[in-house]
Amino acid sequence: MTRLLIVESPGKIKKLRSILGSGWNIRASVGHIRQLANEGNSNLGFEVENGQIKCRYEPRDDRAKQTISELKTAAKQADEIFIASDPDREGETIGWHIAQVLGIKKPQRVVYQEITERAVRQAIAHPRALDMALVEAGRCRDCLDKLVGYRGSPLIWRLNNGAKSVGRVQSATLHRVCQREREIQAFVPQDYWSVFVDYAEGFRAFYHGSTQANDQDDTNIDDSGTDGNMVESTRVLTQAEADSLVAIAHNNPHQIISIEGKITPKKPPAPFTTSSLQQAAGSRLRFSPEQTMQVAQKLYEAGHITYMRTDSVSLSPDYCANAKRWLEQNDLDNVPKKVATQKAGKQAQEGHEAIRPTDIFKPSAELKATLPDDQFKLYVLIWTRALASQCKPAQIRKTIVISQSGNIQWQAKGNLVEFAGYSKYWKDIKADSELPALQQRQALTLEQANSEQKTTQPPSQYSEPKLVQLMERKGIGRPSTYAPTIKTIKTRGYVELVKGSLQPTPVGMEVDQFMGGALPELLEAEFTAQMESSLDAIAQGHQEWQAYLIGWNRSYFAPALAKAMKGLPEPTSNGGNGGKVLEKSRTKCPGCSQPLSKVPSQKVKKKYFLKCENGCTSEEGRGLVMFWSERDSNWQQPKAKSDQPTTPAELTEYPCPVCKQKLEIYEYQKDGQTKQMLRCSDPKARSDKKHKDAVYFFSKGKWWSPKHGELKS
Repeated sequence: MTRLLIVESPGKIKKLRSILGSGWNIRASVGHIRQLANEGNSNLGFEVENGQIKCRYEPRDDRAKQTISELKTAAKQADEIFIASDPDREGETIGWHIAQVLGIKKPQRVVYQEITERAVRQAIAHPRALDMALVEAGRCRDCLDKLVGYRGSPLIWRLNNGAKSVGRVQSATLHRVCQREREIQAFVPQDYWSVFVDYAEGFRAFYHGSTQANDQDDTNIDDSGTDGNMVESTRVLTQAEADSLVAIAHNNPHQIISIEGKITPKKPPAPFTTSSLQQAAGSRLRFSPEQTMQVAQKLYEAGHITYMRTDSVSLSPDYCANAKRWLEQNDLDNVPKKVATQKAGKQAQEGHEAIRPTDIFKPSAELKATLPDDQFKLYVLIWTRALASQCKPAQIRKTIVISQSGNIQWQAKGNLVEFAGYSKYWKDIKADSELPALQQRQALTLEQANSEQKTTQPPSQYSEPKLVQLMERKGIGRPSTYAPTIKTIKTRGYVELVKGSLQPTPVGMEVDQFMGGALPELLEAEFTAQMESSLDAIAQGHQEWQAYLIGWNRSYFAPALAKAMKGLPEPTSNGGNGGKVLEKSRTKCPGCSQPLSKVPSQKVKKKYFLKCENGCTSEEGRGLVMFWSERDSNWQQPKAKSDQPTTPAELTEYPCPVCKQKLEIYEYQKDGQTKQMLRCSDPKARSDKKHKDAVYFFSKGKWWSPKHGELKS
């Protein structure tokens, strides 16, 4: 008797063969084998006839054609056929396509969360029918995404800037990145001063306000976390006020007026979902979301972890019992009387478990010897997070001390870990140094009072982990779409990764600005989240998929698309701006002081240069343009070519800190002033990255380098 088991990934076959043994033929579909055909109206591959959606499918590519042929041959030779595609909505849809091409009328669907002997054999012993509600949700998603992509993308082709596509999840995600960039560009920095006092008793306190301003009780301890406290004072907005506070501190005795302290528990974190795994792997291992999922897939296929596409925070009773047993054997003090309950996200479907190791007792030394480095690191991350979720809470002593001098109050905060609890495994507590033992009304000895000038900072650009977190919080997409969506907007050239942050390109900003006027609802997280909720309702059998898709297109998308199409220029193939409005930069034109425009260009590193659109000209009489200088980190006009030989730079006796060649004095312009700096006199050497910081600036009568310090004569 021959049994055929069809899985998605060929990477699972070796492990499954070792579990099932002889008598089984295990084949892989290699993901999707069919897609909506590129034919019919707008090449959508589906049409509406008499209130019904008629879909036409075709093999995805030549490889899929070959796979279908091989599966048909294997199916003819099998006495029983089981479909074991992945345990999610996409996997259920793939299973339906497999059943369709093989002509299986009553397919036996096998679902397991981990590739272990117990789980696989139990799943095969209890097959079920295909869940048609999940299949319909998957088919609806396919039709919906193709409708938005194929009908919406021609809009942005008319921008003539190389933009390729829009998408239901893609455009909403890009909008969040561009929206943050606009907030950064509009940000106006403000100077402020942090004022503090140091006491001989061994701690620092920060300005907390005057007694008049603090009539209300504002000294309650913050229970929201241990690492969110700003180590600075209540903001002071002028140097004069800061100096006045420092003077008051010097001229008045200091005394403690309030001490508050209590021990607060911090509950363990939930085990990993897809989103939280991508965030943690990004921040702790520097993995991109795409890399995280690729590595997790390999761990899953090898049987080391449970399925990695999940929004559930629940764990199986078997794992919880094994985790308790592990703690009883290795860390008895960390066994809780009752395991902390974890709350799932609002959008969570919780169809299966959180991500966890399949065998908590498997020796790490054995895994380290057999797994590639990236897989071992991710496995350890998953192992420690899952175990931490089963431990006792951490106990943190939080203390707030208020002192007073004159009518000014000063505040010191201390956080001390009294009991590590779960944080012994999952380190997420940044504890401050312990405050000394102090008493109410205790007199304090002032060592110094001072202030530090600071500047407010703009909001930061999103890192990939932070964008995943935002997508989950806003309901943009689902666990399986986070990594592919971020990959898409990078591949399309809409964003680029710059020093770990996602920065929109000029093309991305232009596409987002255009879509905000053409189809603004598609950019709103709430609108996209509502569409995801409708797909979830279909997956739960609460909504009919064809009626939803037809209604959505008729009531919103088709009218919105028709409105957006009106008045748009036809696509052209010329390389000009095509009459489009260029985005303004924050850099002002040196001629008219108006913001310069960003002109997209693939020939420069920043992918754009700056141009004055008010008719200002350069010294050569050409239109005024500016290009980014990596060496000087500013925008500069192209230097005029001169037939006269340039004056040689003045050499000094100082050696270059990198190559020991003599340093030369180089003059440059900044803020309308001529300034000087010392740099290596060897032009070829200066282009080396090692020489990037080998420069000295003249300040307060001395040559000084941010990296190498003061230049000694």
